[in-house]
Amino acid sequence: MIRKNPCILCGACCAYFRVSFYWGEAELEMGGSVPKELTEDVTPFYRCMAGTNKKDPRCIALEGVIGKNTFCTIYADRSSSCREFGVQWDNGVLHLSNDDIKRCNKARKAWGLPPLNIRVTNFDYSRPVMHHEPHMKTKLRLARKKRHGRTNIGDNSAA
Repeated sequence: MIRKNPCILCGACCAYFRVSFYWGEAELEMGGSVPKELTEDVTPFYRCMAGTNKKDPRCIALEGVIGKNTFCTIYADRSSSCREFGVQWDNGVLHLSNDDIKRCNKARKAWGLPPLNIRVTNFDYSRPVMHHEPHMKTKLRLARKKRHGRTNIGDNSAA
């Protein structure tokens, strides 16, 4: 079953935040994939996408109109910060971060867009009780009984 990606490709995040990442991601010799000519230095250890390190940022790789249908011209070679940001489906698993949703909605608000609402079904994560568990005598329970003066499990005379 293919699920629709919750990210609606508005581009607000790419035109609101500085997109910074470890400098090695723009070095082909080090296994990086981000085109170096589309980046600029931030510190000796970090680079950012050109256009995002200023007051009114917009990533140089972003095409389209914010709030409409945008796309990344280097999507396959994007940085780790872009790969890890947001809410997305990956191999059938929803990757959802409340911090990312808050940041997404902050960027969307700055562009006059309505918030992205993600509804996640509440699941009962409680583990079922196994039939043998009430009768199990663990080392921890035995140690507690020993500390309280009961050395044998069935011996109540010392209590």
